Amino acid sequence: MSTSDIHSKMITVDQAKAAIEAGKVLWLSGDEELLKQLPKGRWVGGSIPYFMSADGGKTTRDMIYAAELDPSVARRIQVKFYNTATIQNIAKDAPDDGFTILLIPAFSDLHLDYAHNAPEYEDMFIKPIAGWVTGLHLDDLGSVKPVVFNGGTCESSSDKAIAMHVTLAPGKVANIGIVNIAKQGDGDVIEFPDTGFSATNCLINGVEQNFADYLLGINVDTKLPLVADYSGAMINVSFQEIDEDKKTVSFYAPVFSGVEYKLSAPVDDYVSSFQSSLPSLNNGVTFSCNCVLNYLHSELEGKTTQGMTGPMTFGEIAYQLLNQTLVYLTVEDA
Repeated sequence: MSTSDIHSKMITVDQAKAAIEAGKVLWLSGDEELLKQLPKGRWVGGSIPYFMSADGGKTTRDMIYAAELDPSVARRIQVKFYNTATIQNIAKDAPDDGFTILLIPAFSDLHLDYAHNAPEYEDMFIKPIAGWVTGLHLDDLGSVKPVVFNGGTCESSSDKAIAMHVTLAPGKVANIGIVNIAKQGDGDVIEFPDTGFSATNCLINGVEQNFADYLLGINVDTKLPLVADYSGAMINVSFQEIDEDKKTVSFYAPVFSGVEYKLSAPVDDYVSSFQSSLPSLNNGVTFSCNCVLNYLHSELEGKTTQGMTGPMTFGEIAYQLLNQTLVYLTVEDA
């Protein structure tokens, strides 16, 4: 495979080096040890070993997933780090006539800040921001920190986000879409008194109850997320753990006070349901990612999701933080 044939696919470290040295603009995902070997160039990257490739779901620490930005659609790129003091400026810094790809390390304070506060950032939902939460092999939980990379300096960070702001050529426009096959079930209405990544008590149909006790009492399947209906848009909150001793429940994204949630209706065949939910896209996808929980719970190893490839992530970004959702970005004629 030549460096002119990268586009979006799994590649070796040597192929990634050649593409970077050829001046290509890339979004890279792979094991931290692989990304550390790459030279300076016009790229950003994040750690993850799970992917949706053209050949199907794949777990690998030996290959890098590369998505290349078509140079004909971009007029300017800017790469910069953000910390907890500056992340609120992410949308304000974004170009008026372009888009931003944002990568955030999982379990960092910035991950928490973005999940809590992104909907309130200045200019949020006006300028397209897509991206993902970087992760690690689940065997390494507790021993390794997810990271992001600034390819311009080859600096990595486990506590800062990296963004690539792309100014598009005249006549081009970016659009963000999501695919979420979860739907609210017919069960109880669940509300939380506080916003956060964990919950102790909640209201079940208006009656206060310990949330862990409630979930254990109904023998909940934690593969199914909580789902909130935001004016027809289904937004998931995935379960991380039910702690029976501490009587707490933790999540991969925050629950919000004042929002009504229901447990998701069961999904019998993820791949079929997913494929039937995919939109028809005339010009292909510039960027996409999917959730690692979809990969694991739906046993996607070796199964393809036609037309959508990319990292399987610890969280997805379509303006705000999402869970168990595919996010994609297209660049089209205005």
